[in-house]
Amino acid sequence: MLLRGIVVFTVGVCLFGGIAAAEPARDAILADYLNQARQADPGFTAFSAERGEALFKARHAHNPDVPSCTTCHTEDPTRQGRHYKTGRAIEPVAVSRNPERFTDATEVEKRFSRDCKNVLGRLCTAVEKGDYVTFMMSR
Repeated sequence: MLLRGIVVFTVGVCLFGGIAAAEPARDAILADYLNQARQADPGFTAFSAERGEALFKARHAHNPDVPSCTTCHTEDPTRQGRHYKTGRAIEPVAVSRNPERFTDATEVEKRFSRDCKNVLGRLCTAVEKGDYVTFMMSR
């Protein structure tokens, strides 16, 4: 049992390490969010894919036209989405299907700024952004 746990841990580290090493720009974006999160809460330790998924799928009351991220991005982030108003195609938000996603800090901030305001009615926190990116890295 212990050996199995070590193997699973080692494989997980190798896989995550491969993803992290493959895209230093995404790592830098996450590191920036982590610094911001720790400034707001010195006890903050880590982002959570589970919290990111909950944020992605949650329905919010701010805008009835865009009650959740899934309105445009579908329930499955590995699939192509469609803008709710223009009908324009949106590339998958999952990193596995769109490796360039979350690699341009300016673009990431622009999208979070616009989309968080549309869906949540406010800016996202650094924790929410980090959780969201972490979730999309896991898909």
